[in-house]
Amino acid sequence: MDFDRFRISPGEQVLDMGCGAGRHAFELYRRGAHVVAFDRDEKELASVATMFGAMELEGEVPADASAKTVTGDALNLPFPDDSFDKIVAAEVLEHIPDDMSAMAELLRVLRPGGRLAVTVPSWLPERICWALSEDYHTAPGGHVRIYTRAELEAKLKATGFQVGGHHHAHGLHAPYWWIKCAVGVNNDAHPLAKAYHQLLVWDIMKRPRATRLADRVLNPVIGKSVVVYFTKPDVPAAREQAHAAA
Repeated sequence: MDFDRFRISPGEQVLDMGCGAGRHAFELYRRGAHVVAFDRDEKELASVATMFGAMELEGEVPADASAKTVTGDALNLPFPDDSFDKIVAAEVLEHIPDDMSAMAELLRVLRPGGRLAVTVPSWLPERICWALSEDYHTAPGGHVRIYTRAELEAKLKATGFQVGGHHHAHGLHAPYWWIKCAVGVNNDAHPLAKAYHQLLVWDIMKRPRATRLADRVLNPVIGKSVVVYFTKPDVPAAREQAHAAA
């Protein structure tokens, strides 16, 4: 995500829905939010909770921020209506057969005027992965669909969200997954896959100028993910505008 577009203010209630290993949840916590890391995988959440505790002990987060983990089902979120100021749903909707029910739940628990950031695999890089490897998308819990950005936006608009811009990310990551699909998605020891993985780790840790520039150039073309931003309409404000226009 681009935190210049998706600004987090200290004290905001933020849900990371389908948090996985917690990458976004940790950044939200560092920025001072009250974070709920939500996932159905209890083992993943146990690791996320451990990291939350370590971050607090190391003084990496503001004193008034908070973070917790919650397990459950994306089709029945265990939160009251209008609970969150912002929601992140990163690389999760492509795993859910009934994606529009999950979208409806996201709308329900987001407050009016709140913002949602959704990321899914981009159509072209994902289509190449599916063509190269059946195992990539048929494993239990794997991807059940390939979104176009237009389809993703249309579904969330039909749910009740307003679209607020998009961009692509992880242009350097797409070739890694093509290699993985070509040599075997579980063949981490393959020399080419191993070497490219080391490159990505080096890039993440060091963030050299050359790879940052390459990533920016590649993102619009083969960015592995598309990030789309949405807003839940503020119904009273919308009604006032309609009355004023009349």
